[in-house]
Parts: sequence; C-alpha cells; structure tokens
Amino acid sequence: MTNIISFKEKKGLANEKQATLIRKRKVQAVRKVFQCTHCALKCEKCGAQISGESNDTEPHQRKLNVPYNFCDECSDEYLDYIERLQGGGDPDCYWHNEAWIDSWKRWIDYQSSVDQYLKSKEFKQLLNELRQTGPGE
Repeated sequence: MTNIISFKEKKGLANEKQATLIRKRKVQAVRKVFQCTHCALKCEKCGAQISGESNDTEPHQRKLNVPYNFCDECSDEYLDYIERLQGGGDPDCYWHNEAWIDSWKRWIDYQSSVDQYLKSKEFKQLLNELRQTGPGE
C-alpha cells in the first residue's frame, strides 16, 4: 500500500509542471524579442556585428539622423532610401530601384510593428508577470 500515490499529489505535480512550462515559454518569448530585435552589438538590418567604432569618413552628424542601430553599410543604404523618398539619392546606385525601396519600406513597417507589440498592454502584462514571479520560479 505504500506505493499508492495520492490523486491530489499527482494533480498538484502535473499543475506545477504545466506552470513551469508556461513560465519557460513566457521567458523564451521575452528573450527572443529582446535578443533578436534589440542587440546593441549587431546591425538591426543585416545582423552584422558592430564594433562601435565608425570607419566612415562622412561627418558624424549625418549618422545621427539614423533611428536604428545599423552597420556603416546599412546606415548608408538607409540614408539613401530616405533621400530617394525625397526625390534625391545617388543616381549611380541603379540597383536602388522600386523593389529596393519597397523592401526598405516593408522592413521599416516590420520594425514599427515590433515596437507596437513591445508597447502593447499584453506584452507589458507578460513582463510584469515575469517580474512578479522572479527568476527561476
């Protein structure tokens, strides 16, 4: 008779296991969002590692207009994208065609969508729940 397991104990263990799994999924969701979208050491567009030092000979002031964490190449591409939208841009870059402009627009729209998600009440609730339970609970 010592091998009999209480149904309440078994159910309690199953509920704890389920709660642990849900917590792990929540932590993974938050980690994925922040690791994939907000790494300060990589370019937000191409994923290249950023050293933090600019090899660029252009004035630093021009780089300050870029709202994303880009490598030098993607920063230049972004600035050319903005110039093209305003009717300018480098005419020698013939590959900066309508499809290129569309890809930049869609990438920026995606970034905006991620930012909206991070500001959503549900994501904030998820962060609050994780703060309240503490690490490893």
